[in-house]
Amino acid sequence: MNNDIFPCLWCDEDAKQAAEFYCNVFNGTITADTPVVMNIDLFGQKLMLLNGGPQFKKNASVSFMVICETEDEVQDYWNKLMVGGMALMPLDSYPWSKKYGWVRDQYGVTWQLFLGEKQEDQKIIPTLMFIHQNNGKAMEAMEFYTQTFPDSKIGNILKYKDGGEPHEVPENIQHAHFIIDGYVLFCMDNSYDHQFDFNEGISMVVMTNDQEQTDYLWNTLISNGGRESMCGWLKDRFGMSWQIVPKRLIQLMNDSVPEKAQKVVQAMMKMQKIIIKDLEEAYSS
Repeated sequence: MNNDIFPCLWCDEDAKQAAEFYCNVFNGTITADTPVVMNIDLFGQKLMLLNGGPQFKKNASVSFMVICETEDEVQDYWNKLMVGGMALMPLDSYPWSKKYGWVRDQYGVTWQLFLGEKQEDQKIIPTLMFIHQNNGKAMEAMEFYTQTFPDSKIGNILKYKDGGEPHEVPENIQHAHFIIDGYVLFCMDNSYDHQFDFNEGISMVVMTNDQEQTDYLWNTLISNGGRESMCGWLKDRFGMSWQIVPKRLIQLMNDSVPEKAQKVVQAMMKMQKIIIKDLEEAYSS
């Protein structure tokens, strides 16, 4: 599993409370604790929580599938996540799982608890829902992502015509599994007129090794209709948010001399794509 790719949850000054909540639910640990960023480890997977303010709300266009090994495990997570939360699909037996439920927790994150076999060694799997103008584009998105990242492949695909769902377009994807650079994701098409879509509330972070890799991922992900944002953020052609972050940025920001680290942060705040050379010049100035 690749921990250079991981989800980021946008929080409104409650990142620490949310991090503690998820560590309690899933027996995780806090690995970074700052006023702006909290990092947690859940089952060996990294999850970042960012205190960004009230601008963006998390929603079910990106949910998290948790693969559980026993019915008791499903029930335990369900009970904890339902505290202050609400059921989107009740905990029950379904054709695809003997025990399954979809819950939105008190912090707005949605979790699909699934009794079934684990994919590779990854227990929590981000699941992308392609809706509105993106409905029917899940296959195109998987092809785009797997062509963009190394060590990638498309796995199992279930179309609606094969899943016995009469209210959806038969050729659209009911559920699919793909891997980018060793990191597992799921996706699905959905024709329901949801009152939400992809936004910055949940993004995917990619840590890069150098400027060449940063440039390549940035330029590829914004191609054919994506757009640049600030501080390493971008949206791809489907509206999915990514953060392309050089590892060198984190090293410089964590410098033991606060004044130097602050200069790096100030330089980064003026950038769209992160330019490592400019960060190092700010650090040395």
